[in-house]
Amino acid sequence: MAIRIYTDTNADFSREQCEKYGVTCFRMCNIVEGKVIPADGAWSHYDPHAFYDMLREGKKKVTTTQVPAEEFRTAFTAAMEAGDSVIYVANALPLSSSVNTALAVARDLAATYPEGKIYCIDSKNVCGGQGMLVVLAAELRDAGKSAEEIVAAIEEKRAYVNQVVTVGSLDRLKKSGRVKGSAAFFGNLLGVKPILISDANGQNVPVCKVKGRNASLDKVVEMVKESVIDPTSQTVYIHHADCPETAEYLKDRLMELGFKNAEIGIISSVVGACIGPDAVGVWCYGKKVEMTV
Repeated sequence: MAIRIYTDTNADFSREQCEKYGVTCFRMCNIVEGKVIPADGAWSHYDPHAFYDMLREGKKKVTTTQVPAEEFRTAFTAAMEAGDSVIYVANALPLSSSVNTALAVARDLAATYPEGKIYCIDSKNVCGGQGMLVVLAAELRDAGKSAEEIVAAIEEKRAYVNQVVTVGSLDRLKKSGRVKGSAAFFGNLLGVKPILISDANGQNVPVCKVKGRNASLDKVVEMVKESVIDPTSQTVYIHHADCPETAEYLKDRLMELGFKNAEIGIISSVVGACIGPDAVGVWCYGKKVEMTV
């Protein structure tokens, strides 16, 4: 019996990462002016720069969808027919209801496959944070751990994933409802760059405002330094929304903190449609995240 590991678009997994770790990504979609376009980490249907330039122009309405239920049903049924177990490491529930859709499909299939094992886990993270947990699941599977042991490890480690993100603008986050904050915080953002973290449930929370882009990047590095635990044993993940030079700058700064390695990824078109161009974020293991909003 094999263990099949799945994630979704918002883990920002490239085609190369899927192959390397033996992971399958469920696809969410973008809706551009009413046209449904599948979204994946391989950017099969859009050039990343062209997509983010479209958002910068602001002339087209771009929204998103969760993973379709039938996609879960097809994959889960195939796994059950083969006698395999399923672990789906999903995007944080406050940002997408895909995990609940997957759970509903799993419950429905339980009547036909009562011995089947389908685990749908709210990662309580997104982008690099979600991807870190997918990598952990794949490594534990390859080390011979059981599905139950892998699920327990993910549910323990997800609380220690720290996110620090700075965005070009909060406009798209506010419109999409993917950020929580007071009216006072949003009241005066002219010339400043907000810094966001992820709370214990995976909700984006603005925690401070910094004057200028360079200062915001310095603040990201400072906050990572304050929160990280044992950087020499881990990889730091840096994901960006079409600002690769910024990501490379952060990589150089973060490696000075002693990280074993750094990986750069592109924020998916689904998260990108919600967070907007020029956002950049850092994810690593650190202090336990306990704040909720």
